[in-house]
Amino acid sequence: MSDGITLIERSGVLEIYIDRPDRKNALTTTMYGKMTEAIMDAAARPDVGTVLIAGLGDTFCAGNDLSDFMKGPSGMEAALSFVNTVATFEKPLIAAVQGAAVGVGTTMLFHCDLIYATADARFIMPFVNLGLLPEAGSSLLAPAILGSAKAASMLLLGEPLFADEAERLGFISAIVPAEKLIDHARAKAAVLLAQPPRALSATRRLLRGDRRALTDRMAHEADLFRDALGSPEAKEAFSAFFEKRPPNFQRP
Repeated sequence: MSDGITLIERSGVLEIYIDRPDRKNALTTTMYGKMTEAIMDAAARPDVGTVLIAGLGDTFCAGNDLSDFMKGPSGMEAALSFVNTVATFEKPLIAAVQGAAVGVGTTMLFHCDLIYATADARFIMPFVNLGLLPEAGSSLLAPAILGSAKAASMLLLGEPLFADEAERLGFISAIVPAEKLIDHARAKAAVLLAQPPRALSATRRLLRGDRRALTDRMAHEADLFRDALGSPEAKEAFSAFFEKRPPNFQRP
């Protein structure tokens, strides 16, 4: 274990565990860096065929550690670097999700090929609630995958998407009992590794389609996110969060 991220390699699969259960697996700058480095290393290594991302404890990922995020721009840039690395990774990505997946805990999943979740999983994107903007291409991918109405309820209102509806809408691959979650994800990773690699890679590219619109949207989101992070709305939202009070936003 190192700095909240645990890496395990087994039989051609790199398993990345978000390992900070005492803080609901909230991500710090250092944790983003470790994951980004691990995925980039996996991309360059022919002996690694797929990556599995999971969280330890009762929560997949609570999103950004806001206290770390507020220390300066390095946290934001580390988060953006991570989602760009995930979005451009050219090998299969699998996620095993239990409990809450908040913020980037949900948006990273839009770039995964297979997502297995427990019945208590819930997916939340509360960016607007914090005076921020969507990231990781979620403003484009959420409507495309979930439909415009569900995407609006999640992105404008911060409402959760629960596992049963996520499965029905095609956001997750299957609901799996908690005690079988990691073994199930590992079994699917083994199936992927046994597939003809060229056919698998080409099919994955076809499924993902032309990525230019996505990369353009991610770049635009990143610019808006940077601006929003220093805005009075974000400052008030963050202050209200730490002070455990309702925010008081000034209307134009």
